[in-house]
Amino acid sequence: MATNTPLPIRLPDYAELHCISNFTFLTGASHPHELVERAKLYGYQALALTDECSVAGTARALVASKEYELKLIIGSRFTVRDAHGEPWLRLVLLAQNIEGYGNLSEVITHARLAAPKGAYRLLADDLAAPKGELAHLRGVPDCLAILLPDYDSDPQQLLAQTTWCQHVFGDRLSMALELPLRHADDRHRGTVVAVAEQADVPMVATGGVQMHTRQRKPLHDVLTAIRLSKPLAECGLELAPSAEQAMRTRMQLAFLYQGERGAKILRRTVELAALCNFSLDDIQYEYPSEVVPEGMTPAEYLRAETMAGATRRYPDGVPSKVLAQIGKNSR
Repeated sequence: MATNTPLPIRLPDYAELHCISNFTFLTGASHPHELVERAKLYGYQALALTDECSVAGTARALVASKEYELKLIIGSRFTVRDAHGEPWLRLVLLAQNIEGYGNLSEVITHARLAAPKGAYRLLADDLAAPKGELAHLRGVPDCLAILLPDYDSDPQQLLAQTTWCQHVFGDRLSMALELPLRHADDRHRGTVVAVAEQADVPMVATGGVQMHTRQRKPLHDVLTAIRLSKPLAECGLELAPSAEQAMRTRMQLAFLYQGERGAKILRRTVELAALCNFSLDDIQYEYPSEVVPEGMTPAEYLRAETMAGATRRYPDGVPSKVLAQIGKNSR
């Protein structure tokens, strides 16, 4: 006998790989712990905190990730500039291991030191062809890269950006498909899909999250007005057109990314998250290597230097009491 009982819907697994907090000053409208809590509530597999040229919020996010038992990925978002200093493309870098975290931190430090306080400057050559003591940062080893296409971007420009990223990051590159439910979503999706297929770069779903709940939209607007130094009523189209930069449920994600291609794009979020195994707990203090002459142990060198100093202190002979003390302390 037929029934009207609906078939159960299997929600897709998902990891958010593009999410900023209020540590991206005057842009993010949620605290790191709020983002972690909401990601756990929605059943995400992992959350990447990717504040703008910063990892400042990761310590608080780590505390929350332990409380809610959610995998935390450490990353950062950057605007890369061309040789003339003009903004050219945006990307997210995700640390895969402790070496990747070190490289990511060096990129952030270099970019911050290259600009006045509160700003940063990252040139394409800083990633593609760094020189001198930064040469080891070429391609930012041990970090995954996600190209963030501009909304409704020009296909030729996106292809040029993608080709450059392939040259720099190789098979560690993915292309983000973000759908903010705006007027040109269909055209944007078509452009990203076409360029990704032409360049043979895998796509991945990202949310561009800037708040953990839609109720933060008024606060987000106020932050935007402050950042622009304008009255709220004069910000106009510079305000986010909707609250779609809030975290989405997995049911919403399944609706946005439909079909076989959509399922693959969602699945890749979890695949990339699985490649990132770094935790701030991995960082431990490493005592620096002792600088001693070849063939001597640190204790032997210390004793020799102490005896040399004692000889200078007592040119007529080192007292037996002092020799005994030296012998006792250098065992």
